[in-house]
Amino acid sequence: MYMKLRKITDVGLKVLTALLLATALILTFTVSDYYIFNRIGEYGFIFVFCQWVKKAGLLLIPLAVYYNKKSCSDVAKYVLPLFVIVSCFTFGEFFNATPITEESTNAELVYAHINGFLPKAANMALFFLSNAFYLLICAGLFVRDGYKVNAKSFIYLPFAVVACMPLNIFENFFDINDFAPDHFLRFGSFTVWHALAVLVLIGFTIASYYFLKNKDRKTQNDFLVAAAIVLMIQYHSKDSMVMGDGYNVYNTVFACIPLFICNLGVYVASVSVILKKKVLYAISFFVHAAGAVSVFFYFGKDGMSDYGIFCSYSILYFCLTHCILFALSVLPSALGHYKFKIKDCLIPLAYYFAVIIVASVASALVTSASMGFGFDGYILQEGEFLLPNYAFTQINPLPFEVPMWKLTIWKCDLNALYILGLYAFYVGIFLAFNGAYYAFLAVRKAIIKKRAPAELPAEAVSEAAVTDTEEKED
Repeated sequence: MYMKLRKITDVGLKVLTALLLATALILTFTVSDYYIFNRIGEYGFIFVFCQWVKKAGLLLIPLAVYYNKKSCSDVAKYVLPLFVIVSCFTFGEFFNATPITEESTNAELVYAHINGFLPKAANMALFFLSNAFYLLICAGLFVRDGYKVNAKSFIYLPFAVVACMPLNIFENFFDINDFAPDHFLRFGSFTVWHALAVLVLIGFTIASYYFLKNKDRKTQNDFLVAAAIVLMIQYHSKDSMVMGDGYNVYNTVFACIPLFICNLGVYVASVSVILKKKVLYAISFFVHAAGAVSVFFYFGKDGMSDYGIFCSYSILYFCLTHCILFALSVLPSALGHYKFKIKDCLIPLAYYFAVIIVASVASALVTSASMGFGFDGYILQEGEFLLPNYAFTQINPLPFEVPMWKLTIWKCDLNALYILGLYAFYVGIFLAFNGAYYAFLAVRKAIIKKRAPAELPAEAVSEAAVTDTEEKED
């Protein structure tokens, strides 16, 4: 009887968790979801903090349910219910959040109309439905794991809260309008903040490697999965931001379609560490690691971007998501989980070619369609048409012009020569990345050979065995 109840509880928890994550994803496509976090004074500290802790719950609950992490279960079932219940009674004007003001331009009203595709009633229903899922899951964890709790489990709570921090929270302390475009604190290509971003990318990856390298394989996988969940939570914060305050220069839901190479990389890298499929990891390693690191070294012409100052949402979001993406794309190989051969580059190259084509067509279609978008009698004018973030296939970020080889898709002209050159450029990055990978393997092999077998940790022996197995399978 107990075993039957346990099985039913496990299945129910997994289904409820999937429903919670799906509901949370839909809610990111509302202005209010992240609009409140840089307006604590307006929406109230208690409610805002409850919503923040609930974001941390989206990390704790999947780890507790799908990976049986007892520490996450302890924190979730004893902490989350309080914040969920309080949020049900303190929401105030949460559902009325809107970026529209008396100063809004006609174009901004059109954008707001596009972004308001989810009605207020649906927003409210999904909000309370998600709260019900939280409470049912916490109750299920009590049934599955009992009432006993390890006090050490709560050490993980502050880490979960920090990992899921709404990155626009710092905007409570400054007004971006107080900083001129040429202000020292403004982020831009080849500024001191750009150099700091590159150092953070390098430091984060190296620190993650040394943190994980002496841990057993299961622990390494658990941390990689946790990082993947954090990446997905932070990535989807952008959905709400583009519809409220905007992300960089983007301000409509069309910019949330994941066709930019790093947007796709978030899904591929996350799924690769969760499912442990080599083909997905090969794509992540050869395509998305190269893409993530390349944009760190050149952010494009200043006129194309508006990251704000170094602690604005746009730059914090960019740096955090790309750091985690790069780390997830390279750490499994660095830790010895996978070993690639030349043939493993073929699928990633074909995959990226397909991405370039789809992104080019989709970008042109969105821009063309936006030429007829309007609201209350006003139609968007030239200069107001939508250029989603995957319009990198339309807009040349380089400081020089590329000769025009016109390709017309609907109402939009693309430069086919630039698109082919873009693909060729990334092929060059792939080859360089492949060379760096084999150089890393050679150095690593030489270091391991110099060490006496007795000095090797158990993880290295296991790692060597996995490598031998993979080589035989290949």
